[in-house]
Amino acid sequence: RRLPRFVGFNEGKLSGLVGIVWQKTRYRIEEETEKLAKELLAMFAEKELTKRPAYDKKEIIETLNNSFPYTLTPDQQQTIEEVERDMQKSKPMDRVVCGDVGFGKTEIALRAAALASENEKQTAIMCPTTILASQHFQTFKKRLAGLPFQIAMLSRLQSKAEKTKILQDLKQGKIDILIATHSVLAKNIEFKNLGLLIIDDEQRFGVKQKEKLRQKNPELDVLYLS
Repeated sequence: RRLPRFVGFNEGKLSGLVGIVWQKTRYRIEEETEKLAKELLAMFAEKELTKRPAYDKKEIIETLNNSFPYTLTPDQQQTIEEVERDMQKSKPMDRVVCGDVGFGKTEIALRAAALASENEKQTAIMCPTTILASQHFQTFKKRLAGLPFQIAMLSRLQSKAEKTKILQDLKQGKIDILIATHSVLAKNIEFKNLGLLIIDDEQRFGVKQKEKLRQKNPELDVLYLS
């Protein structure tokens, strides 16, 4: 059978299946995989025992819901209600929302972020590309206009001075919703009170990336969009 050509960022190195290099590589990967699996098991076990204050649904959320210019589909309505019920429990949310492009996943994420903001919790939205982050930023700014929520975007489009200001405001709690690429995982980013993580196109992120923020905060609510 013909093998396809290797495609990657770096030139691949070949080794024989019976050589010492192959054996060392295989053992190293097995050890790293086992270590990651143990870390994930420990983290999810901690999450099962973790409790956090339940969210309250207030008047601002009703105002936001009533301002939606379209009629929700039955599936959208059901999913929004399920997400709200998750956030109104004391157990942190861990939910996946699946749907094709244009099926309204962004509106679901937006309402979840607004509910978190209304309960004085910050939201981080992680996108795989700068273009998608910019699209979400514009949508959120438009939908949340007139409401007391501060929204910011962090990507390569900002200048160094703009990024510094955003990071300061984020640490001080002046930003309610941060929309960013994987840069949201950088060590220099500090939230004052992060409560909700939304990961868009979650299948395009690795396991370590998706769990990095929750590893720091077991009480984190997580909403995956796929």
